[in-house]
Amino acid sequence: MRTKVTLVLLLLNVALFFFIFRFERRWRIEESWKEARRRVLGAEAADIRSIEITGANRDLALARRGDTWFVTKPLEWPANPSAVDRIIKELQLLDHETSFFVRDLAKNGQSLADYGLEQPRLIVTFASGEPGSGTPTRTTTLRLGDLTKDGIRLYVLSPDGERIHVVSQSLARTLAMTFEEVHAETVFTIPVFEARSLNLQTAPPASLRIRLRRDGSRWTFEAPINARASKTKTELAINDLNALRVKSFVTENPPATLPADKPSLRITLEGNNRRETLILGDALGTTAIPQGPTKVPDVEYYAQLDGRGALFTVAIKDDLRKTLDQAQVELRESRLLDFDPRAVTALTLAAPNQPQLTLQRLETGAQPTDSSAWQIVVRAGAAQGPQTLPADAASVNRLLEQLSLLAAISFQSDAPRDAELEAWGFNRPEREITLTVPGTPPVRLQIGQPTRRDGPAYAKLADDVSVYAVDPEILRETPVAVRAWRERLLRDLPAGARITALQLTDLIEKRMILDTTVDNNGQPTAMVPAPDAVPKILASLRRLRAQEFVLDQFADRVVAAGEERPWRYQLTATITLTGGAGEQTSTTTLFLTPRLGGGRQLAGSPANEFNAVFEIEQPLLDALWQLTEGPRDPGPTPPANATTPPSA
Repeated sequence: MRTKVTLVLLLLNVALFFFIFRFERRWRIEESWKEARRRVLGAEAADIRSIEITGANRDLALARRGDTWFVTKPLEWPANPSAVDRIIKELQLLDHETSFFVRDLAKNGQSLADYGLEQPRLIVTFASGEPGSGTPTRTTTLRLGDLTKDGIRLYVLSPDGERIHVVSQSLARTLAMTFEEVHAETVFTIPVFEARSLNLQTAPPASLRIRLRRDGSRWTFEAPINARASKTKTELAINDLNALRVKSFVTENPPATLPADKPSLRITLEGNNRRETLILGDALGTTAIPQGPTKVPDVEYYAQLDGRGALFTVAIKDDLRKTLDQAQVELRESRLLDFDPRAVTALTLAAPNQPQLTLQRLETGAQPTDSSAWQIVVRAGAAQGPQTLPADAASVNRLLEQLSLLAAISFQSDAPRDAELEAWGFNRPEREITLTVPGTPPVRLQIGQPTRRDGPAYAKLADDVSVYAVDPEILRETPVAVRAWRERLLRDLPAGARITALQLTDLIEKRMILDTTVDNNGQPTAMVPAPDAVPKILASLRRLRAQEFVLDQFADRVVAAGEERPWRYQLTATITLTGGAGEQTSTTTLFLTPRLGGGRQLAGSPANEFNAVFEIEQPLLDALWQLTEGPRDPGPTPPANATTPPSA
């Protein structure tokens, strides 16, 4: 019997030692840790989803929806992220200077009332864990009492009600933030880079609906018309909308009719899986008079956000309101054509009663650049095949740049009648310009001009009904003439070629003005009038350029000084080319008119050479003047006070 009792006692001792070692030791460690740690809150503050702060004349609630915080009391409104983050950080990093147990208060004849915790000045309650995530929601409450006697710290009752913490009073200052400090001032929160569409609806009875949609990097109108929108103007308008700030919340004396019941304008921004709508109501009046006599003051409006009952006012600048009210015009892309000039491989010009002219980029196998070569293709008729000539790349690139910048003076009509199209000249367009870009359908621009030519021209795309008023200068910039686009550089002799002889003949007086050979240094080998003019003529003939083409083909007679005349002079040069097969000699001839003005003289190249009539450049013109008119030039007029020298 004694043995059994001994065994029972032994087992009870073992169980007691196991309990002490396994459980009581852990309890003591936890208690010691709680007393030693400075952090008031633990894991319960890690994922705060809602916060409510109550107290005397105070009731503020915040809730997190997705990634956005909202004020839910006293008004429904987006919260200021910085203010909310400040509250959360204050709770998560709340440390105490010291703490003591509530159960010890009675030993000292004290109670919670002595620390202001019986009826706390502020109570903050927050919920942790996301509803619907599978993690149970945990609610935690902190009660804030009086300040310590030194006025520096604050008494706080722990969530379990067992301890009183002495913490910095910055917690009270943070939790005492008002609605005005916590709410977000911005009306829209969708930045321009996230915006996918902009929708506007004006007030009845018009109730015009305007919708703009982003398509990649471009914006387009989907209503009330299908047209391109200006990317720059649209994004500037969205930036201006994002800059709107709440001026004041209306909690007393609201208007008789709320904006949601009678909107003057609805503005909707759509972003990534979210949308925000501002509803403007009646105007209160001007808010501020900007400096300067020509500036229009801002206007303050009653407003609401769709789905929220808060009534507030917002000040809108006059230019932004004008843009929104006339968005179908103000935000529309005024440029008619949308293309990259460097991607164009062909450009066709057509006009009534003129052969079609095509400018083609010569393929080089590399990425096209502004220095790419172009050629002219002319189709004179079915009986003749196409003819090609080198084109002036600078002139073609300038035309492409002008076409890419061609903008409407006004949007004439988006639904023109047949009679209007005829009146604007589209029954027989003055120009039809076709652009070819690989990988895309050809773009054909038609330009019409009414009978009265002192107004604008009109333009439209062949596959679109919209008509635009444009500057008629575009017609002068797009002549359907070979000479307008022809390469100005007619000849550039190679290094192995030199001009060995020159002849200048007066065809009317039938006399030789210049007849000389030229040495290797480019100097005449015989006595000639104005010998310094010869090297200048040689330099111009080596690299012969046309200042401007006058006729596409050579003619025996040209219009000079208002009447048709034969050529006056003939300039012949002998060219010797030294190569592997020996020397090869050829002649080149230019026919010339007299000098027609300070900077104009015409030259003609026969059909077997360049087959053109053109204006020569100034250096050649001046050098020829020395030979043709130099002997008869009396020189500058002597001064009025000059005296005649005595005769010998």
